[in-house]
Amino acid sequence: MLTLDLSNEPRWYELAPGVRVQLRPLTTALMVATRSDPAVETVPEEASDEERALSFAKALARRAVLAWEGIGDPDGNSIDPSPEAIDALLDIWRIFEAFQLAYVSKGLLLEQEKNASAPLPSGPSAGAIDTARDAKGRAPTARRG
Repeated sequence: MLTLDLSNEPRWYELAPGVRVQLRPLTTALMVATRSDPAVETVPEEASDEERALSFAKALARRAVLAWEGIGDPDGNSIDPSPEAIDALLDIWRIFEAFQLAYVSKGLLLEQEKNASAPLPSGPSAGAIDTARDAKGRAPTARRG
């Protein structure tokens, strides 16, 4: 079952120890606006998938980041989010990966909801109820021909 969060409130995500960002909910409107961002639309045709992903992530983050904690300038002074600072933050590989996993992937894949299948008894779906009866005996071996 898909659970709808009707509050549409921003959420805090920890992207690294001591680094948190407050992000808008990942909505259809936000994704559509990001897809039509000039920085995304002008990515060269020959760009790699990685270059495209980074361009999209930066454009999305520029729209989604509302506030952050644990981010400062070279002198150790806290700084506010700005387009340039957001881009610089996502140039850090660990932060980019955390942003993709915590925010983008979960929004796109509905990670929390999974699907409507019954849980698997041996995996992340522990707790499924068996529906098949036990076999009455061993199956005969196939004849050799």
